[in-house]
Amino acid sequence: MAEHMEAATKAFTEQRNLLFTIAYQMLGSAADAEDVLQEVWLRWVDVELDEVRDQRAYLVRVTTRQALSQLRRVGRRRESYVGNWLPEPLLTSPDVAEDVELADSVSMAMLLVLETLAPTERAVFVLREVFALEYDEIAEAIDKNPAAVRQIAHRARAHVAARRPRGPVSAAASRHALDAFRRAIETGDLQGLVDVLAPDVVLLGDGGGVAQTVPRPVVGATRVARLLAVGLPRVAGRFTVEPAQINGCPALILRLDGEIDDVVAVRIDDGLISGLYIVRNPAKMSRVEQETALTR
Repeated sequence: MAEHMEAATKAFTEQRNLLFTIAYQMLGSAADAEDVLQEVWLRWVDVELDEVRDQRAYLVRVTTRQALSQLRRVGRRRESYVGNWLPEPLLTSPDVAEDVELADSVSMAMLLVLETLAPTERAVFVLREVFALEYDEIAEAIDKNPAAVRQIAHRARAHVAARRPRGPVSAAASRHALDAFRRAIETGDLQGLVDVLAPDVVLLGDGGGVAQTVPRPVVGATRVARLLAVGLPRVAGRFTVEPAQINGCPALILRLDGEIDDVVAVRIDDGLISGLYIVRNPAKMSRVEQETALTR
């Protein structure tokens, strides 16, 4: 029994970051992803390891099934969520940003696009486009035949292509836009804010009904800049603004008296900020103080 537990633990630990990344991309929530991994572990310890031909594939399959079940449950919960729902932000290490495809796939902008897919479409898209699994592997994971998976993948790919950011943005361009945005916030420069925002920029705020934020999307550079300007005086006092890597992308963390108050993630298109995602819900801040490992 001890040998079995040691072997099961070793195998699970080796794949844990991968399994978490899959679950998180499907759910947009670290807390829900951890619940999925707990269920996967409970099933894994009961498996006869000698009978598993490919442990990684087996664990990915079980994780996908559990994440699909969880996704259907949380979908109902999010229908009653107060205000805008945004993914749970993760503080990530530089190596995530260096993997451009991984960083794009876990960005706030992409996770919100994935939210518009049906659960099975989301699973197929993540497994195929991000993790490059073969159609027959995905078919086993979602209990479909490979032909059906191909159709779902085609449909999901077209859906995402019509809504995803226009194209990859270099790290340098992202830092430049975010640095300009940060300077405008710190100096209270309203025109500076307008200049770094795309004309059709969209701001979304997530307070979870606990922290004050905008209840609906705010659209347009002037409207967004004016809204941000209302809070600018407080930044010069007890607030600090620091750059960070959130979900593999440059972002800002705003602290009040040393405590995290806002996480500001951005979407950048053509050198301008086209999306602002401001998370203020205290329940979503647990993964911002310490890096979360993500991998493909």
